[in-house]
Amino acid sequence: MLNIENITVLYGKAIALKDLSLQIKKGEFVTLLGSNGAGKSTLLRTISGILRPREGRIDLDGHDLHKLPPHQIVKIGIIHVPEGREIFPDLTVQENLRMGSYARDDTLAIRKDLDFVFEIFHRLQERRSQTAGTLSGGEAQMLAIGRGLLSAPRIFMLDEPSLGLAPVLRDTIFKVIQKIYEERDMSILLVEQNAKLALSMSSRGYILENGKIALEGSGTELLNNEYVEKAYLGY
Repeated sequence: MLNIENITVLYGKAIALKDLSLQIKKGEFVTLLGSNGAGKSTLLRTISGILRPREGRIDLDGHDLHKLPPHQIVKIGIIHVPEGREIFPDLTVQENLRMGSYARDDTLAIRKDLDFVFEIFHRLQERRSQTAGTLSGGEAQMLAIGRGLLSAPRIFMLDEPSLGLAPVLRDTIFKVIQKIYEERDMSILLVEQNAKLALSMSSRGYILENGKIALEGSGTELLNNEYVEKAYLGY
C-alpha cells in the first residue's frame, strides 16, 4: 500500500532522515517509536507533503506521492493528525469537524462519518456548538482525531495523540483508536511515547534513531526485545 524507499530529508543543511525505508500494508496498525529528535514527526510531515525528500521515493499503490502538494495527498486518503492538535480555536466543534471533509462531496457518507465521530466521542456531541478554543486538552485531541476521520482516511497518521493527557484520558483515546482500527477500513501509523501500550495494539513497529530505522518487527517481537525493553519500556 504505502511504500517509502530510501528517503533523505534535510532541515536546512542538517540531515533529519537518512536513507529511510518503511512500508505500511493495507489494514496494518504500525507504531513508530523513537526518542525526541529521532525524526518521527519529520517522517509524518514528509509523507503528508509538508516536507520534501531530497532523495528517495514515496508511493501509494504504485503512484508517486513525494511530489504532490499536501491537499492532493489528503484527497487520496493520507490523513495526518499532528502533534499539538492544531484545531481552529474560533470555530465551533461542528465547524472544525466539517473542515475535515472540505475535499469530499459524498454528502451521505460525510453525515455517516460525523455520526460515527459523535458516537465514539460523546463529549464532542455535547459540545458541538461550543467554540473549540474553550475545550480541554483531552477534548481538543478528540476533536483533532474526529476532524481527521471526516477526511475519510485510507492511512491515518497520528502523532503523539496521548501527549499531555491524564492517564484516564490517555486510556480513553487509545480505546477509541483501537475501535477506529477495528471498525473502519484503514491502516494506522502511530507515533507514540507510551511504547508498551502502542506496541500491544500494533501489527508491526519500527524503532527510529538518528533519522534511520534501527529495528523493526511485529508488535509482540518488539515488546519482547531486550533492547526495546531497556530503551523504551523502562524494564
